[in-house]
Amino acid sequence: MPIRINLLSEAQALEELRRRDPVKRATWGAVFLVCLLLAWWSSLWAKGVWARTELNRLESQLATRTNEYQQVLQNQQKLYDVAAKLEGLQQMATNRLLYGTLLNALQQTIVDDVQLLRLRAEQTYAYNDEIKPKTNANDRIIPGKPASVTEKIVVVLEARDSGANPGDQVNKFKRAVNESPYFRAALGGTNEVRLASLSPPMFSDGKPTIQFALECRYPEKTR
Repeated sequence: MPIRINLLSEAQALEELRRRDPVKRATWGAVFLVCLLLAWWSSLWAKGVWARTELNRLESQLATRTNEYQQVLQNQQKLYDVAAKLEGLQQMATNRLLYGTLLNALQQTIVDDVQLLRLRAEQTYAYNDEIKPKTNANDRIIPGKPASVTEKIVVVLEARDSGANPGDQVNKFKRAVNESPYFRAALGGTNEVRLASLSPPMFSDGKPTIQFALECRYPEKTR
């Protein structure tokens, strides 16, 4: 029987030992983990690129919507200003002092021995500055107020009492004016007719008379 001698057995053993070396296996494992890490990083990078693209698209849409929103707010403010001006004009047209109505009311307010000598109306207007709209912390616009005018009206009635007992008819005429439907509505129920002046008795055509003045102060109105 022939005897076989393997002269490479030692080299083969070393090669087998090298293949079974744990360091090599660890190296291959590390390489595999690095590849996984690179793949994971690539996926994150791709997601980041997609997210930035989506963010840019949303920011562009938001900027467009913001411009449209600001335009709507500006149009709303213009509409508010126009409506306020129209309302002011309507108030001035409907609530102005109508002298015809006033004279008609005085014509129906008659007291014996009292003669209306003079009617004087004082109308003054105080200008109120415009209040600009403001933007609060929530980017909401607080509407301002347009410039306005405060109207003050005072009607003075100068009359003469020529009755038998001068002075007795003064309070009657004052009460008649105060209870007149026109003045009761015009003065608002809070402003009463006030006796502004009362002169000493004087003689006219041989009869004693007293001249007096009544003040009718209308409520202030802002337009």
